[in-house]
Amino acid sequence: MTTEIILHYRAYESDPTQLLKIAEKAIQDFPTRPLSRFIPWFPHDGSKLPLKPKRSPPVISEEATEDVKQHLAISERDVKSQSYDCTVALLEFQPNLKEKKHLIRSHTLNEQTTSGNRDKQSEKGKQHEKRSWSVSLSSKNCTEDIFPLSKNLQDSIKALGLHLFYRARWTVDQTVCNNQTLEDIWAKLNRIIRHNELPSCNATIQRHLGQIWVFCDIMYCEYVGNLLKGRLALTGKINLFVHKHGIIFSM
Repeated sequence: MTTEIILHYRAYESDPTQLLKIAEKAIQDFPTRPLSRFIPWFPHDGSKLPLKPKRSPPVISEEATEDVKQHLAISERDVKSQSYDCTVALLEFQPNLKEKKHLIRSHTLNEQTTSGNRDKQSEKGKQHEKRSWSVSLSSKNCTEDIFPLSKNLQDSIKALGLHLFYRARWTVDQTVCNNQTLEDIWAKLNRIIRHNELPSCNATIQRHLGQIWVFCDIMYCEYVGNLLKGRLALTGKINLFVHKHGIIFSM
């Protein structure tokens, strides 16, 4: 019995001794061990099945059998027509060594040029990067002067069955910025969050929507809303949004 081996190798790795070792390892038999005799875990005397199906097996019609045979024949034909040579059209497996060296050199130069450009772009990006998220650290100092929730908000929370630690979102729209730009409001908000004046808050600016979203726990939402309106000098109403429930409160 003969075994045919197709060994793909790169042109610059054509050491015959190494190729021979690789081929020998490829045709070595896998180590096997004898399997122990199977002993069923149920009484079995060979006369009847230990488990009996509740329903009889489905009956396959002759038409369905013919359809399956036709499908298998088409699949086998497609499989035979496919090429399993994974090195087709790969330049590094071509026999021309000069082209291979040129390919490696040009690929290396391209990588160096691309990485250099990427570093320059990242340095420029850091200079002009606009922060889009801000997260407050956990602190107990700012929660001492928080008053209980108003009756209207408590009624809404009770009617919707919301937990006090459920997350809600204040929406600061461009229309309430009182002659300030959205970027000015965002810069002020970042300073407030950086000093941990907003408990359990994280904020993001949605520049394409012209909005700033401030997320907080419901138990702190009125405190956060009042602080936003006062410190950011907002005019008009800001809305409190809860996922799956929409706007539940405004101030």
